[in-house]
Amino acid sequence: MRPLPPLSALRSFEALARLGSVTQAASELHVTHSAISQQIKLLEELLGTVLFVREGRGLRLTEDGRLYALQVRIGLTELTEATRLIQARPRDGELVVAVLPSFGAHWLLPRLPRFQARFPQYRISLRASLDIQDLRQGLVDIGIRMGQGSWEGLQQQHLFDDELVVVASPAFQQGRLPRTPAEIVAGPVVRTVESWMGWCQAAGVAEPSQADLWINDSNLVLQAVQQGMGVALERRSLVDAGLRSGVLVQLSDIVVPYPYPHWLVWPQRESSQRKQRDFADWMAEEVAVYRQELEGAAG
Repeated sequence: MRPLPPLSALRSFEALARLGSVTQAASELHVTHSAISQQIKLLEELLGTVLFVREGRGLRLTEDGRLYALQVRIGLTELTEATRLIQARPRDGELVVAVLPSFGAHWLLPRLPRFQARFPQYRISLRASLDIQDLRQGLVDIGIRMGQGSWEGLQQQHLFDDELVVVASPAFQQGRLPRTPAEIVAGPVVRTVESWMGWCQAAGVAEPSQADLWINDSNLVLQAVQQGMGVALERRSLVDAGLRSGVLVQLSDIVVPYPYPHWLVWPQRESSQRKQRDFADWMAEEVAVYRQELEGAAG
């Protein structure tokens, strides 16, 4: 098997093929004009073919050069991505947690100092995103998801089922809060991705006819509600802290189950096994406390 050309020669060739100028290729790679020329000459000798021909004051790719440039560009892109992935993998002592922004802000983050106090050896990195990350790539140690479970290739731990409640600011409408279901749906309503259908069926009223304000992010929804801009139907896990602190009030005892439970999920990876188990055990304890608090509030 013939040895592969040096990476420096391939990078010089790819840059020259893409830019069409030795001067520009040298500038991009921070090398001299002659260095690019030497690398191209070396590459042509190793391959036994001509990659460029002179055309006026410039260079033109030969057919062999054009075909080789396409494959070299793909190969360099894949090498770059492979390098990025390996560099982005969690290091020893680092715990990377993937979480939805809303759940991270309103449920996880207030509790996280207790984990840090118990496990000071871990550096915590929260990866907040609305996208479902492929945890099997090795860029994340553990994730918190909503769904029905059964994610292929991942260990799973059920955390809790959620419910939808109607909330408002205590200062909403100068404190004249709607109390009956009919008054609640009369608005103004801050609409979200959460459907009012189930709650309205349970309450025996028609759904709100239109949204006075529509927001697709729960963090912004709760900010709008706290500013008195309307009532909203939101997950208990996101509003519980606000209800306890008094910045939010629950307008009705009518609640409906949220269809997507919360799960802890993680890839089975020996290098991360200890920190995954530490976080999973801690989360189970926090969920147990949370459930007790909800039962106490309901009682």
